[in-house]
Amino acid sequence: MSMARPDPLPHLARLALAQAEPAQPGATLAALEAALAGAVGHILCTMQVHHAGGEAERVWSNLPDAYPVGGRKRASAAPRMQELMQHGRPILIRTQDELRASYPDHAGASALGCGSAMNTPVRWQGRTIGQVNLMHREGWYTEDDLLLVRSFAQYALPAFLMLAGSGTIPTATPPSATGA
Repeated sequence: MSMARPDPLPHLARLALAQAEPAQPGATLAALEAALAGAVGHILCTMQVHHAGGEAERVWSNLPDAYPVGGRKRASAAPRMQELMQHGRPILIRTQDELRASYPDHAGASALGCGSAMNTPVRWQGRTIGQVNLMHREGWYTEDDLLLVRSFAQYALPAFLMLAGSGTIPTATPPSATGA
């Protein structure tokens, strides 16, 4: 059974307009995080750019004290991540048990009250260049959220391309933790 979600259109409109702001890529990533908070909700939102060799670097976090920007993880550290990175398949985790089985480093997210997750690829020309990760309480995300979140996540594309090319970290500071 899916939960009723708010109308995503106002959030999508604000996100699209953020791409015209001068402080890129931070303005786009901040707007994406806010749009996802409003449209589907989250406790934790992180965004990662992928590098050669199967490594992902965190370029955005709404909770930077717990999940700082700059953190890196190899896909081999979380077996399901290889499917996302290599083949562009999103990951949907519904329960605390699935979270524990999927991520050896689940303890931090679990401590925040997270028991479900959605890891969404951002793709360009047939390859995954990054991902948007959302976490919320157990049972929060469903298959019904996948298309909407994937559509929103693609708005990170220009920011991710910019970050991958420059190696810089966004300049905007995320708002305080948001969630529904």
